[in-house]
Amino acid sequence: MGKKKDEPDDKILDVDASMQGTITFKDPVNLRINGSFEGKLDTRGNLTIGENAKVKASIHGERIIVAGKVTGDIHATHSVSVIAPALVQGSISTPRLGVGEGAVIEGQISMLNVRQPGEAPDVTMTLRDVAQYLEVEAKVVEEWANQKKIPARLENGGWNFSKIAVDRWIQEENAKV
Repeated sequence: MGKKKDEPDDKILDVDASMQGTITFKDPVNLRINGSFEGKLDTRGNLTIGENAKVKASIHGERIIVAGKVTGDIHATHSVSVIAPALVQGSISTPRLGVGEGAVIEGQISMLNVRQPGEAPDVTMTLRDVAQYLEVEAKVVEEWANQKKIPARLENGGWNFSKIAVDRWIQEENAKV
């Protein structure tokens, strides 16, 4: 059976030592950190933070599994899995997130703003912006937001909308018709 083009080969790196600095991989690998690391991780493929690992880093990768302690922001283009006894202190940005019972996340989670290659950046829209965009009155959009009919976030007393989420919602509504 053949491997997919972006699937990591047999390139496995198991780090049990204490390291500091920047680790960058251009090709997909299976990286497992079991010791301590401080700095920046920029990986492709699979990154596993082992149960006994202590990582203080900004992490960018494709598929990330956390079982140890991570202090810093995590950005994954494919998925993040946080499994017990993990402790994540920082923001997580990913299109797919799994959190196991007993795992702890202290920080913000964003699942709307992760872009695929070639995709336009997301834009935060106000209630008025969405009303103009959808060509309806603002009070109609506000009712939809209050009733959770349209994806929205209530922040500082006002509604904010992700353009990507609104566009996705429009497609889903059109599919129902």
